Amino acid sequence: MFWLWTTEVLGTPPESPLKLVKARSGSSLVVLWGHSLGTGVATNTAVKLMEHGVVVDGVIIEGAYTNIRQKGAHDPFGWFYWKFPGFEYFFLDTMAEYNIIFPNDENLKRMRSPLLILHAEDDHVVPIHMAQQYTDKEEVVLWMNTVGPYHNRQETYKYFSLPFCVGTKKTISHYHETLGEALQGVELEFSGLDIKFKDEVMQTTYCEIELDKAKRDAFVYAIKNHYWYQMYIDDLPIWGIVGEADENGEDHYLWTYKKLEIGFNGNRIVDVNLTSEGKVKLVPNTRIAMSYSVKWKKSDVKFEDRFDKYLDPSFFQHRIHWFSIFNSFMMVIFLVGLVSMILMRTLRKDYARYSKEEEMDDMDRDLGDEYGWKQVHGDVFRPSSHPMIFSSLIGSGCQIFSVSFIVIVVAMIEDLYTERGSMLSTAIFVYAATSPVNGYFGGSLYAKQGGRRWIKQMFIGAFLIPAMVCGTAFFINFIAMYYHASRAIPFGTMVAVCCICLFVILPLNLVGTILGRNLSGQPNFPCRVNAVPRPIPEKKWFMEPAVIVCLGGILPFGSIFIEMYFIFTSFWAYKIYYVYGFMMLVLVILCIVTVCVTIVCTYFLLNAEDYRWQWTSFLSAASTAVYVYMYSFYYYFFKTKMYGLFQTSFYFGYMAVFSTSLGIMCGAVGYVGTSAFVRKIYTNVKID
Repeated sequence: MFWLWTTEVLGTPPESPLKLVKARSGSSLVVLWGHSLGTGVATNTAVKLMEHGVVVDGVIIEGAYTNIRQKGAHDPFGWFYWKFPGFEYFFLDTMAEYNIIFPNDENLKRMRSPLLILHAEDDHVVPIHMAQQYTDKEEVVLWMNTVGPYHNRQETYKYFSLPFCVGTKKTISHYHETLGEALQGVELEFSGLDIKFKDEVMQTTYCEIELDKAKRDAFVYAIKNHYWYQMYIDDLPIWGIVGEADENGEDHYLWTYKKLEIGFNGNRIVDVNLTSEGKVKLVPNTRIAMSYSVKWKKSDVKFEDRFDKYLDPSFFQHRIHWFSIFNSFMMVIFLVGLVSMILMRTLRKDYARYSKEEEMDDMDRDLGDEYGWKQVHGDVFRPSSHPMIFSSLIGSGCQIFSVSFIVIVVAMIEDLYTERGSMLSTAIFVYAATSPVNGYFGGSLYAKQGGRRWIKQMFIGAFLIPAMVCGTAFFINFIAMYYHASRAIPFGTMVAVCCICLFVILPLNLVGTILGRNLSGQPNFPCRVNAVPRPIPEKKWFMEPAVIVCLGGILPFGSIFIEMYFIFTSFWAYKIYYVYGFMMLVLVILCIVTVCVTIVCTYFLLNAEDYRWQWTSFLSAASTAVYVYMYSFYYYFFKTKMYGLFQTSFYFGYMAVFSTSLGIMCGAVGYVGTSAFVRKIYTNVKID
């Protein structure tokens, strides 16, 4: 393609390379193909050749955009520059001045070659909305998604599992576009309604329901349980209620008239509203006519802002949310000050003592040679009990932290909530890609602790989290299959997840393990480990590791429990979480608080001459998960109206997965911070 562009500069006619290719291809057709940004080069080349009297045999463009100006204004890699004033003048206008336009929209009007346009769903260079432009009278598809009880958000079924009738248009098949869609139970089915862009439809009957007793009972059950359904138009969700009962609950009515109002801005759909009307009493052995209408209205809403109506700033940006962040920030300042005081106290004392200073103040005299953390210098770096499990947990926790950080950053840059299943798909991809982190930290720690069965440790570390998640999902999937719910995971999706674990996660974990063992697997401890373990003296009850573990998670949980309410409400209720800046801030606060608390706990444990700090530091930080899971019980019973075996199992099953993952992450963060603290204080002290 570049040759075709430079032929005039080199003095060669632009059709010469094409003639050369056709001469060598014999009777085969020569087709220009372009993907993503290359679509502009392909259409420009076709137009350039046409100006010289040559019409190419065909053009294929995949993941196309309109023109480079619109593309540049929404490029995901250029999001940082959008914030600068003068972006349009310095970037877009300059490109136009040098004829860097690539106007696909104009080129297609001039081309006479056969054209095939392919839509690339996974193209992250050309924004998806570049393909979401309509021409007048073009078909607009109304997808029916799922239906289910309002109070049980995750208990959903196929829309046509209720005896609704379908429109007369030819059925269009839909396949899961992403792994996240399949795992979240998205079941799009064509409604059969005839909708065309900017073409208004008066109230029209599209089908009739022959209401026998079985169908009536199905609708009555749905109405009694407050069933709602979800639809999609141009990836915009719409919700509606199946029906309602009268005040006495004896008669039940079905909404039969879907009144659609669609807003458009130029050639894009920016708003969709549904009004349910036509309340009809459910009487057996009658016919119920289902109807719809479509009204189009011009809107000033920009395409990139069309999801703003689904957000709830008054909820997520409430002053309580801000106050909780401020409160957590003050806790961080207090804990950092406390840890700094401990560090200054211990280090100043040791420097003073071993430099033989003449005077020692009262605070320095508190820690003498007769007792204190210095007495366990020969055992403090002794390998932990069950080093294989311990190192696997640390590696998994480091990976979970990496995944959390990266996914939050991606969510801050990209509006993941605008695409179905994108958050889950992103999390799975990032988890697989960060598998070397797991192997590196787990493998290096296991090597430092003298472990020799590193292959077994690698397998445990690689499959610890996937086994926990898949085991829980497998159990819940049986219940979903019994209920015939859309949340039942298809067999093909299970195979895909297994393939990711075996052919992506495991090899990358192996790479990380090898790097960790070879680059940082040497036990370079500042103190020599004694051959015989030192007896642990008796201590006060509140210095026991079990007590420290139970109390260690209180402050970390206190720093995040308000945010837990917003996250729970987003997932288990009907809010779209979008304040990922808050989430990032809370993640940072959680890590700082966790490290500070575990350092303080470890300091007091070592000062009581108990050198079992590795598991204690991990578990004291991981105990945050226990408090989060306890809070989930409170949220279930007092903040929701969930009911039924499926929804209850789904809730507590995945809350257990979430809490355990959070605990492993906090435990790893706490251990890493405490390990640095322990190494620091024993490096800067003289050992006899």
